[in-house]
Amino acid sequence: MPNTKSARRRVRRVKIQTQVNRIRKSKYKAAVKQMSIYLSSNKLKEAREYLPKFHSQLMKIAKTGVINKKAASRKISRVAKKIHKSKK
Repeated sequence: MPNTKSARRRVRRVKIQTQVNRIRKSKYKAAVKQMSIYLSSNKLKEAREYLPKFHSQLMKIAKTGVINKKAASRKISRVAKKIHKSKK
């Protein structure tokens, strides 16, 4: 149990921030899953259209620190590479 007033406030803040981070992580996973569905089912047109939104979502989540920026960039890069490679 927190003893001081500031510690009690901190507990409340951490609880709220945990919920926010959980939502962000869920959005990240949903975006990655959606893109992988497009790629695995060879829906390249949909994947190309979804790529800018995918990029935007991952970078928004990465800037908050829920996932590492380099990890998000790596995911985006690999997906873009797959899309452009399959176009040929």
